[in-house]
Amino acid sequence: MRALLIAGAVLMILPIIWVVSASFQSRADILAQPFDWIPSEPRFSNYTDAFDSAPFARYFLNTLIVAGSATIIHLVVTSLAAFGFAFFDFPGRNLLFLAILATLMVPFEAIMIPLYLQVRDLGWLDSYIGLIIPTAVTALGVFLMRQFMQTIPRDYFDAARIDGASDLQLYYRIAIPLSTPALAVLGILVFLEEWNSLIWPLIVVTDTDLRPLSLGLSEFETQTGTAYHLLLAASTASVIPIVLLFLALRRQFVRGLSVGSFRG
Repeated sequence: MRALLIAGAVLMILPIIWVVSASFQSRADILAQPFDWIPSEPRFSNYTDAFDSAPFARYFLNTLIVAGSATIIHLVVTSLAAFGFAFFDFPGRNLLFLAILATLMVPFEAIMIPLYLQVRDLGWLDSYIGLIIPTAVTALGVFLMRQFMQTIPRDYFDAARIDGASDLQLYYRIAIPLSTPALAVLGILVFLEEWNSLIWPLIVVTDTDLRPLSLGLSEFETQTGTAYHLLLAASTASVIPIVLLFLALRRQFVRGLSVGSFRG
């Protein structure tokens, strides 16, 4: 079993190693056979040339704004909704929760056109708001946070209520601190989804200054054609923020998975 897991891990990581290695080589070296996994003369200029060929600094800034804002909104809204579903009894609670879960079965492509029409009518085309708000909250986030918050002992909340804590204080003084692992897991997943989003920005953005990184890379690929060394350098640079985010939150991420943030 261990050998099988090691083989699977190697198969998953080899393409990543190839991309990183190729990003420091010339186009001729990339196409050469056999491939040189450790370049004898790394071409760091590939990265500077790629950034000089397209406004990637602007693309990075746009993506950080969109992904960061969407992640914050997502965590706040879903944690509030999950707190209500987990700790309050109100008429139609289960029915409303099932209705929210039912939206998971609706593919994004099915609502893409009406969502675009709503954004257009609101005047949000070619704006950060149009990129952020329509996809900022998902039913999956509400479900995951609710499932995690249900594992928090109610004794904590009962004791706080006796001391006179309000519902809002229960939320940000007890529920949120104890839900940090789940928030870390959900935050990474949402940030990664927004960082890699392509279809929605392609629909609502025509202004070059508002293009996110995914759309910029797609356009860059069209412009550069077979300049694989530049494209691979830009692609490698695009994943660095994701790797840094995971390294910063890896303990909370692992803890969130182990204590049941995805438990049914």
